[in-house]
Amino acid sequence: MSHVTVHLVDGTYELFRHYFAVPSKIHKGQEVAAVRGTLRSLVALMVDPPFGSAPATHIGIATDSKVESFRNELYEGYKDGSGIEKDLLSQFPLLDEGLQLAGFQLWAEKKYEADDALASAAKKFAKSKRVGQVVIYTADKDLTQCITKDGKVSQFDRVREKHYRYKDVVEKFGVPPESIPDYLALVGDSADGIPGLSGFGAKTAATLLQKYKFIEKIPKEVGLWDVALRGADKLAKTFCECRDDALLYKKLTTLVSNAEIGTLDELKWRGPKLNTMSGAKSGSQSNTDSNAKSEFEKFCSTIAAPDIYEKLSGF
Repeated sequence: MSHVTVHLVDGTYELFRHYFAVPSKIHKGQEVAAVRGTLRSLVALMVDPPFGSAPATHIGIATDSKVESFRNELYEGYKDGSGIEKDLLSQFPLLDEGLQLAGFQLWAEKKYEADDALASAAKKFAKSKRVGQVVIYTADKDLTQCITKDGKVSQFDRVREKHYRYKDVVEKFGVPPESIPDYLALVGDSADGIPGLSGFGAKTAATLLQKYKFIEKIPKEVGLWDVALRGADKLAKTFCECRDDALLYKKLTTLVSNAEIGTLDELKWRGPKLNTMSGAKSGSQSNTDSNAKSEFEKFCSTIAAPDIYEKLSGF
């Protein structure tokens, strides 16, 4: 039985990176540059995926329909999108529309975040006997927690062209993927508004987690730490006083793994499909539908990128 490679793309991250990497393009009063860049990037992924694999056939893309998620209800300081430029925010729905019309399997998250959909998909499809490999495309360190020791789930940073496997996470952070939520909880993650614990830097957190692995296993009392750390007594005191905060931060940094993401067959790209954003998780529209192709062609004209339609039509 031939195995398929599942390509999971963080569409929100792609939109952000193209917004800051490509020249502005206003078309009919709408900023469209990041959407064009993201779609072109996905076409390139289909034609020439990294590490010599065959052209991508099974692709799932997750986006944030809105920046806020259930995590904002748990912690007031969690990211809320208040600092995002209007020209970037305005492209969120435009990207979702383009991905849907192009025929990609889209998870436009509302309750959860794009990362949660990707984590759920990675966990589910890694269990399939039909899947040989799952690759998550993002530079987001949160998603390194999904990487598996057996090598079936890995992460690829397309900006740095760096492929992260289990050993690479250990080398970079000093802890294995399963301890990444704990690591981020202690160190903090400014991108998500998570402050971490005072005095806990990368080296301190890594050393502590190398010994105890998870926050729950770190001794709650000062004097019980069996680890060589400079200023260990002070750090232990801070941890014991702020342990509940650390556990909350871990809850925020732990990705959901049971979001609804559909079936493996829905990931198979079959060509443009009619826009059904109210049911964006459905991938049943046939690529033989001329109306679907016409709608996607119109969309590409809307973002002044007819080349995208021509390239996808050539598949």
